[in-house]
Amino acid sequence: MAPLSGRTAVVTGASRGIGAGIAEALGGQGVRVVLVARTEAKLKERAARIKGSIPVTCDISDPKSVERATKLIATELKGAPDILVNNAGVFSVGVAEETTSDVFIETINTNLIGPFLFVRAFLAEMKERKRGHIVTIGSIADRTIFSGNTAYSAAKFGLRAIHETLRAELKGTGVRTSLISPASTDTELWDTVTITDPVGKPHSTRPLLDPDDVVGAVMFALSQPERVNVDELRLSHS
Repeated sequence: MAPLSGRTAVVTGASRGIGAGIAEALGGQGVRVVLVARTEAKLKERAARIKGSIPVTCDISDPKSVERATKLIATELKGAPDILVNNAGVFSVGVAEETTSDVFIETINTNLIGPFLFVRAFLAEMKERKRGHIVTIGSIADRTIFSGNTAYSAAKFGLRAIHETLRAELKGTGVRTSLISPASTDTELWDTVTITDPVGKPHSTRPLLDPDDVVGAVMFALSQPERVNVDELRLSHS
């Protein structure tokens, strides 16, 4: 029997890319997966591939949408999930003076506030039952600064801070938390990125990880014995 069989999970940003891969990998191990994303049609299409999965449409940049979604999820699962994977995010590149306030706010709301709200919705019950696992998809940009990443790095550094705080607060509670920080990964987020960094190399021509590389890291962290917490995994291109 797969080590995660019979558990429940919530994966945000699950309609494409890394999130879709994580949801499919979990479903393949017998996990009942709730897929969360903004685009309803793509979300339902993806959920149809995973036996027993539940699609929940949610704009994680909108606190009211998150509140509705998390209440629905708790009803469907009869409580908090065993696993929460905070994966959803947006990405754009622009130097500070060219980053609009709308872009900055959307990036912070989606990449930082949304994940916090999902954690907040389920954490108390996880602690009460002394079991649960929160996985945060970070980035190389949560520890390394690149030109053009004003909004993205601000959000990802903040996300790392949330993870580190949770790790300190959750030791000994039975609830685990893992940060998976990949380098640039070959997903649709890169389709419109053309900016050149200070050394003259376009971001879009850098070596990219495959989404499955990140999926594998997430599954490794989730599959460890309950006595083991994978605090952090950093992935870079060889």
